[in-house]
Amino acid sequence: MGQGHGHGAATSAGRHRRPLVIAFTLTAGYMVVELVAGLAFGSLALLSDAAHMGTDVLGLGMALAAITLAQRPATSQRTYGTYRLEVLAALANGLLLFGVAGYVLYEAVQRLSDPPDVPGLPLLVVAVLGLVVNLISFRLLTAGSKESINLRGAYLEVLGDLLGSAGVIVAAVVIYTTGWPYADPIVGAAIGLFILPRTWTLTAQALRILMQVAPPGMDVEAIRRRIIELPDVLDVHDLHVWTLTSGMENATGHVVVADGADYHDVLDRVLALLADDYGITHVTVQCEPTRHEERETPV
Repeated sequence: MGQGHGHGAATSAGRHRRPLVIAFTLTAGYMVVELVAGLAFGSLALLSDAAHMGTDVLGLGMALAAITLAQRPATSQRTYGTYRLEVLAALANGLLLFGVAGYVLYEAVQRLSDPPDVPGLPLLVVAVLGLVVNLISFRLLTAGSKESINLRGAYLEVLGDLLGSAGVIVAAVVIYTTGWPYADPIVGAAIGLFILPRTWTLTAQALRILMQVAPPGMDVEAIRRRIIELPDVLDVHDLHVWTLTSGMENATGHVVVADGADYHDVLDRVLALLADDYGITHVTVQCEPTRHEERETPV
């Protein structure tokens, strides 16, 4: 029998920790400004965006904590370390965003029947400041969002805030130029609706990883057929492929090897196929002879 292992040096998110720290600091600072302004001016658009940014602060903080903890070495009890914390943080972010979206939509419906008077010019100043902050954070997290589900969650939250700030600017301009009071609750509801589909995508992806489903677009049966096509491989069984955390795909399986074949050569071919064609670098393979008899359990 033979076993092959490939290990990643670090998680994808760990390489983007510094931009996440900066985005967290900017978002937390502006959230306080927006919350105070929303309460002072009675603006649902500002309050809903502040609530959304509040979950962003929690989400970015959890993402940052998860990355920090995930960099701790594995132990004899936690053989995979704490990599899964990144996925749990993404799932928690999704649940928080669902709650915020529900609150905003409920409050918007209530205000449509009796919209309060909201000053347009102060609302515009705060919204423009928020747009600048969100643009900076958005730019900082763009690269990391392509590699890590954890950072993708933070990226989507900042994207929602960016568009939310743009929506608040529109509401402020409408209120300032026309005095139409319904612009504020309508924009607040639009922000809530914008959050929902992106939150669903993030939550579904996190759940997929936690359920150890094969990565999207990766056909396990096709991988099995490719391995069987390798020289001296007769069969493959108990093949499993799953994602541990973003950028870290795992695979295990049993490979039946032809009589007289070199197990090391077969193992090297299997590992090369999985790494080169599928990007799976953490692999455990057991090579078996054609007549493998299981040991009987003593009575």
